[in-house]
Amino acid sequence: MKHLDFSAIVLMISTIAFSCSSNKISSQTTKKEMDFSSPPTIIYKTNNDYSKFVPVTLSDDKSKIVSYPSPKDIYCKGKLAYPTKLKNGYYLDNRGINKNSVFLNITYEEYSKFNEVPPLKELYLKISDKNPFTEFYDCGNRFRFKNEIKEINKIIKSSKLKECKCLTEQIK
Repeated sequence: MKHLDFSAIVLMISTIAFSCSSNKISSQTTKKEMDFSSPPTIIYKTNNDYSKFVPVTLSDDKSKIVSYPSPKDIYCKGKLAYPTKLKNGYYLDNRGINKNSVFLNITYEEYSKFNEVPPLKELYLKISDKNPFTEFYDCGNRFRFKNEIKEINKIIKSSKLKECKCLTEQIK
């Protein structure tokens, strides 16, 4: 009987140990998936002030527009999704730009009044600058910040942007 009790205990401990390690792996995978699927914290500087202008995304060779917003998609929480001005001339993206993004010479306000997106060839002709970024950083999961603007400005002020993923070289 004691032998059976000892076997049952070993089996129970093995089951618990295995289930704990499985949970650990699952939670790590889930965390990675959550980080990957959550919005990135994109911080950037541009050649000129494009903060009032609508961004679109070009193909890698910059020959065509591959992504653009609907006039209804340029809002965030009921307001036009202008980038947030940060310290030292940096901006925090609120639209979902990436290293292939450029800015049209159409303001958010003008674009919001369109009933539909103009033809892409027409939009392409309205690109202000095919290389607008002077600095471009991905600082990870946007949900990691409790007081987003204050914490990001602190990163900028303390010269810690270099700890973020720099995408500036990939743009040029």
